[in-house]
Amino acid sequence: MRARDLLAAFPTITVNTPVLEAARLLAEQDLPGLIVVDERGRPASILPGTQVLRLAVPGYCQDDPALARVIDEQHADRFLDSLAGRTVRDALPRTPRELPIAAPEATVLELAALMARTRSPLVAVMEEGRLLGAVTLQALLDRVTGR
Repeated sequence: MRARDLLAAFPTITVNTPVLEAARLLAEQDLPGLIVVDERGRPASILPGTQVLRLAVPGYCQDDPALARVIDEQHADRFLDSLAGRTVRDALPRTPRELPIAAPEATVLELAALMARTRSPLVAVMEEGRLLGAVTLQALLDRVTGR
């Protein structure tokens, strides 16, 4: 099994995309993350859905989960409102990380190792400088578990 056998067309965003728009795309398409591309359409970063949450959830709630319990339900349900006016650039790590990019002939084990090493729920598949799509963690696990 190779990356080309598991890849699917995948939406892309840029660093200037509003992060609320990225959150909606993640939710509407049930995606684990998004591929952030540069002006040439090449992957520049991966934005996991958890990174969007990290930007939206107040730091004091991340540091002390008990504080999240004291927020009333009406306000707790609206925590994504804090993302208004922010872009994907704000959600990305300040220090660039290894990009999870693979060639179409990468094996399932190579993809799994890349996902594990980069802590990414998806791998961008590139050929000759062109983005072909992505392999998600779900697609990889479905294949290797026989689902």
